[in-house]
Amino acid sequence: MGFRMPAVSLPEFAHVIGESAETAGTGETFAHVYPASGEVTREIRLAGADDVDRAVAAARAAHPAWRAMPGDKRRDLMLRLASVIEERAAEMSPLLSAENGSILLAGPHMSADAAQKFRYFGGWADKLEGRTVPTWGGPAHDYVSYEPFGTIGIIVPWNGPFFAATMVMAPALAAGNCVVLKAPENAPWSIMKLLELIRLAGFPPGVVNLVTGGPDVGAAMVEHPGIDKIEFIGSGATAKRILASAAQSLKPVGLELGGKSAVLVFADTNLQQAAKRGLSGAVSANGQGCVNGTRLLVERAIYEPYVEMLKAMAAHVKVGDPFAMDTIMGPIISETALDRIHGMVTRGAAEGGRIVCGGERMGGDHAGGAFYPITVLADVGHGSEIARNEVFGPVLVVTPFDSEEEAVMLANDSDYGLGAYIHTTDLTRAHRVAGQMMAGQVQVNGSGEAMTPCVPFGGMKHSGHGRLGGIEGLREFQQVRNVWINLQ
Repeated sequence: MGFRMPAVSLPEFAHVIGESAETAGTGETFAHVYPASGEVTREIRLAGADDVDRAVAAARAAHPAWRAMPGDKRRDLMLRLASVIEERAAEMSPLLSAENGSILLAGPHMSADAAQKFRYFGGWADKLEGRTVPTWGGPAHDYVSYEPFGTIGIIVPWNGPFFAATMVMAPALAAGNCVVLKAPENAPWSIMKLLELIRLAGFPPGVVNLVTGGPDVGAAMVEHPGIDKIEFIGSGATAKRILASAAQSLKPVGLELGGKSAVLVFADTNLQQAAKRGLSGAVSANGQGCVNGTRLLVERAIYEPYVEMLKAMAAHVKVGDPFAMDTIMGPIISETALDRIHGMVTRGAAEGGRIVCGGERMGGDHAGGAFYPITVLADVGHGSEIARNEVFGPVLVVTPFDSEEEAVMLANDSDYGLGAYIHTTDLTRAHRVAGQMMAGQVQVNGSGEAMTPCVPFGGMKHSGHGRLGGIEGLREFQQVRNVWINLQ
């Protein structure tokens, strides 16, 4: 029976195109399921290709005025949106839980984070400037300007749609672009609410357009000649299809993909803090976070105490009703995902992994919902499937190492390169090891605090390319123009 969802006022409009807010698109009907109980929350008439056409037309029509708007005006609109998000945070939190089982406790943080993104990038909107370049070969004046692409197509995942959408939209809008945003059909409520807040903040119609839909809608966006760049956050398998399609029109694509982020735990660390932060890889976003540290590499001298500490701490994490304020971890997104996760755990144990805790679907009050416990597999071979592939669930794998060199080798011997976490009290070692990590973001004695709007975030290798956050994130949504004037 699981945990039934309390009465939540769900947003009405699944599609916002230009001046029009619409409850139904031209695509198929989809029944959204609340993962904590398996019950249908509401049916949505999804978008179709015709709706994508209209959304792109609205964005392109709005772009000349948005691009020409003085930077201080764009800034003020983004700052106003930040305030509106904070003012309406109490309305956003239950939607985050209703759409994908996120814990209610995390809702206020998500709204505060979104507001900070619009404040940070809103601060850039009135500071967009070029530069002059000294040249040679005769008297000339040369300058560089940074221009918006035009229309950005944004495709975000179900595990954190509100977080991901604001991470992309804030720099894209500050740079002078208009947006067509796809809300994922299996987690649409927070983005639908966000569009309400954007309208409330006074953004001109067409600057931000919303279509709610599945893979067919994403494909229509990638193929559309009126979208100038795609920003995709999601899986590597989907990214390959997007790149193949975008290649037909040479459309640029920014990718923030999955990970199998290594956590390097050295013997000189604060063991209790390192274990607490290591466990967060299974708990954060109910274990369904792209940058979660889920591959724990632990120095042999502290290996068994560390594993036992993980087990003890996992026993105190309350898994249950996402709407209960004392719940620390909620459900997996779906039954299909739960079956996939359990299959990987079963095969990991068959390949020699030792199940320290978890490993079986939760019953009792949790039956009926897609609940899986924190699962720790120790003694996992580096070459095993579960050590090398993203589980995307509350599962940690633990492997011992004997030297710093071995730890670095194991961490970097991966197709992924999104995040890396180092736990040590030796500052020299921290800098030395961080400088060798093949990962886009390295955190020392941390477990997620670095993901703030002012710093660049993104991956290496199969974890994608491009950056979101910081000045690097702003530049992702600008094109470079060079002008050379002969003064002879």
